[in-house]
Amino acid sequence: MPALPRFRPRLFEVIGEYNAARLRADVLAGITVGILALPLAIAFAIASGMTPESGIYTAIIAGFIVSALGGSRVQIGGPTGAFIVIVYGIVVQYGVANLLICTLMAGFMLLAMGLLRMGTWIRFIPVSVISGFTKGIAVLILLSQVRDFLGLSTGQLPAEFFAQITVLWQALDTVNWTAVALSLACLALIVFWPQAWRVVPAPIVALVAGTAAVALFHLPVETIGSRFGGIPQTLPGFAFPELSVATIRHLIGPAIAIALLGAIESLLSATVADNMIDDRHKPNQELMAQGIANIIAPLFGGFCATGAIARTSTNVRMGAFGPISGIVHALTLLAIVLVAAPLATHVPLAALSAILVVVAWNMGEWHDFREMRRYTMNYRAILLATFVLTVVFDLTVAVEVGLVMAAIFFITRMSSLTGVTEIPASETSGRVRAYEMFGSLFFGSANKLEPLLASADPADPARVVVLDLQKTLNVDTTGLDILEALRRKLAKNGKTLIIAGAGAQPLSLFQRSGFTQKLGAENLCADRATGMVRAATLSQHHTS
Repeated sequence: MPALPRFRPRLFEVIGEYNAARLRADVLAGITVGILALPLAIAFAIASGMTPESGIYTAIIAGFIVSALGGSRVQIGGPTGAFIVIVYGIVVQYGVANLLICTLMAGFMLLAMGLLRMGTWIRFIPVSVISGFTKGIAVLILLSQVRDFLGLSTGQLPAEFFAQITVLWQALDTVNWTAVALSLACLALIVFWPQAWRVVPAPIVALVAGTAAVALFHLPVETIGSRFGGIPQTLPGFAFPELSVATIRHLIGPAIAIALLGAIESLLSATVADNMIDDRHKPNQELMAQGIANIIAPLFGGFCATGAIARTSTNVRMGAFGPISGIVHALTLLAIVLVAAPLATHVPLAALSAILVVVAWNMGEWHDFREMRRYTMNYRAILLATFVLTVVFDLTVAVEVGLVMAAIFFITRMSSLTGVTEIPASETSGRVRAYEMFGSLFFGSANKLEPLLASADPADPARVVVLDLQKTLNVDTTGLDILEALRRKLAKNGKTLIIAGAGAQPLSLFQRSGFTQKLGAENLCADRATGMVRAATLSQHHTS
């Protein structure tokens, strides 16, 4: 069991490095990111089947906690597009109340992962798996925005991929051309907003322009007010969800999916930030902060949150120095809710849909498909399988299958790089056979030792078998079992096994398992030369 890490947020470490200039930079960056986070939080919540205020509450609470307690200097936490598919599926299948329980459970899982120092383990997930499910999520987000982008009258969409396509296809005759025009105008505004003016985020410009057009010209499109009745101009209240063993049992799978995705995205976002500011985040501290955020947010009307790559990158580009910028971002959102919530009544869903279309498009990184021919067949197979399964089934199945495929391909590759060669007879005598093994002696390559078993046959003249492990990187318990079987079979026929050149890992395993005692310490030689001398002595003894 690994030792528990110290709970040491980065804020505590850098607070002494602040001066007036750095504090001013963090305040300005935090205000900018807070304004940018407003339309994203609302859009992500609506696309997830939640109310607009739940997205804002999540951004406020999780954003504050992640910055105050996290392991990254500039990470911004909140609801993200990656969660849309999972959250929407849970809401449709289990309801909002059970989503909050799922989020709570995922928070405890993330906290446990941080306490058990599992932050570095997330990096073991192959890039092909991450790229595959990210693209799959992007496709599903794009599909989920067709209704609001076109202004279709469909009611609540089903969570299943083919069912969604069927419902959308059947509703095409209800297209609202005013909504389409507004969506396209907002989309063009976001895409073509001049780079020189990007100090004002393009999504904010599109949101304000779309809202102004609806309010001034009374456009016949659906708004936050018409669908949700607006956003409350109040602070969220505390409410603890009702828990039962039966409910928790059914929600374990969805909670694991939320925790897994939250861990992956938060650490990816923190890594991106590290590269931008030349820093190094603390992954276990970050997971603990994400866990606490996901425990507290659902108690105050929020839902699942993680590190947001786009908002974190914007935070860095705006000159943020440390975690205070993230805290200011959360306070900015809180101030907007308390002051300007009534204005959200006129926000058109078409404008929010345009914002999410851009988010999903940027998330997909579609150029990877064009460049796939440069990668191995294994990489392509894992990426495409994860992508298709994410779209057609769900993220949990996709990641499980992707990891299994990656493991199988890795085992096959490692096995192909492992081999045993017989040392030429010119270096041995007729009563000594010597072999050299290279690679890794593990469960996937244990069959490579089968040629040595022939030497144990009574009809074989060899009385001693030398196995040189100098080029063997490691030995696992399956490999150890094969070595023990070889030793036992040789001893049964009056023959001896000598192992030479074993490294620190195999030697440690031999000692702990008792194999050294069974083999005989004198038959465990430091190198091949010593082993061959020992073999020559034993072969002469057998002859006499």
